[in-house]
Amino acid sequence: MGTPTDEELKHALKTAIDMREQGEDPHFIAKSLLNHHYRLKKMEKVVEASKLYLRSGQSTMEHAKMVRALEHYDRIDNESTDFNSFGLD
Repeated sequence: MGTPTDEELKHALKTAIDMREQGEDPHFIAKSLLNHHYRLKKMEKVVEASKLYLRSGQSTMEHAKMVRALEHYDRIDNESTDFNSFGLD
């Protein structure tokens, strides 16, 4: 299975948003795609912060950024996301 192109991903996310807004998601595929995309974006920030922390000689400032990224990821289940957070233009 290949990775979708940026254009394919934008199209899939836009279609998922439309499905959710119209209440046409009987198998929760659109909901699942949107949720996983949102989580992936948050997790990418954790990975980026972790790599920077390790490359920087484990500085306290980079440690704080990494901890904040982890805290943001941990709060995902308590957030209500709107469809504007998916990076679609």
